[in-house]
Amino acid sequence: MKKYRLTDMEAKFADIIWVHEPIPSGKLVRLCEAEFNWKKSTTYTMLKRLESKGIFKNNNGVVISLIKKDDFYAEQSKLFVEETFEGSLPKFIAAFTRSRKMSDKEIDELQRLIDKHREKER
Repeated sequence: MKKYRLTDMEAKFADIIWVHEPIPSGKLVRLCEAEFNWKKSTTYTMLKRLESKGIFKNNNGVVISLIKKDDFYAEQSKLFVEETFEGSLPKFIAAFTRSRKMSDKEIDELQRLIDKHREKER
């Protein structure tokens, strides 16, 4: 999958599209005016930027995603672990739990994920 990088503002803009998609571009302009105090031209400039990154498409005035929100953030998480923890999920979890105690529910959920992954590997 392509490596996507978004600024904070691009991410906020993308979240609006993901929540409302498919969204008519006129409605997107109104939402961005209300949320960010943007002019119409700013909304379209930002949309073009994210279209050029291959994340969204304006199809005859209706904006749709080319990559779903869950897929986008899954890729961002993977990149973070690769770049920050040498691709090691155990190193990430160790760092995360050093400053935050996991609840029994979280531990059980993590164990279920591990067990599910193990089953797929067999």
